[in-house]
Amino acid sequence: MGTDRRTFLSSMAAGLAGTALAQATGRAWAQGPKTKPGPQDVLLVIDVQNCFTPGGSLAVKDGDAIVPLINRLAGGFQHVVLTQDWHTPGHVSFASSHPGKKPFETTSLPYGTQVLWPDHCIQGTEGANLHKDLKIPHASLIIRKGHRQHMDSYSAFYEADGKTPTGLTGYLRDRGLTQVYLCGLATDFCVGWSAVDARKAGFGAAVIEDACRGIDVGGSLAKAWADMQAAGVRRLQSSDLDV
Repeated sequence: MGTDRRTFLSSMAAGLAGTALAQATGRAWAQGPKTKPGPQDVLLVIDVQNCFTPGGSLAVKDGDAIVPLINRLAGGFQHVVLTQDWHTPGHVSFASSHPGKKPFETTSLPYGTQVLWPDHCIQGTEGANLHKDLKIPHASLIIRKGHRQHMDSYSAFYEADGKTPTGLTGYLRDRGLTQVYLCGLATDFCVGWSAVDARKAGFGAAVIEDACRGIDVGGSLAKAWADMQAAGVRRLQSSDLDV
């Protein structure tokens, strides 16, 4: 599963077979009854940071529009965990660290194909801060990922090599939490990888689609939904939750 997820990054520019079918059918799978979050459920809020919202160096379109909804959803969960992309200056995932490379091109690194991004979410900068309108005072943990100089990290559970843990798995298990609901930025990268890795780690996982926004580079959004479906991730709308 980890290899398959990493492989799609190298083929984004060429497009993806089956995209139209995935888009047409994606909303139909895993629609369940309205659910009220319980004591074993956790809301995982992915990377709602200034760099990923309008005006940021790697802005996701309408990334700030989901903040009020995320605040409302969080109020219905006893347990909330936040994540932050937290890169070192000159991080290996930055195009600026690779002479002759431009943002959104790819390169080969020891752990696989790496998309090269504009400099973003550098530790201690304003761009790395959580969005000012995100108001979740009862969040119990912030997981910072991507802080290893020579390895990227989309997932909240594992670094980009698919095996180096962030520590989130142990935290959730120690707290007796078994079901992860995900929202945030971006659907087809950090949210999607986190959802698949939640399943890999043995948790139930559901992505709240309208509380996320995607980048959709070369069909990456449809591919991410297909990967999540294959991993057993449920696809929900906020209206499916009793919060």
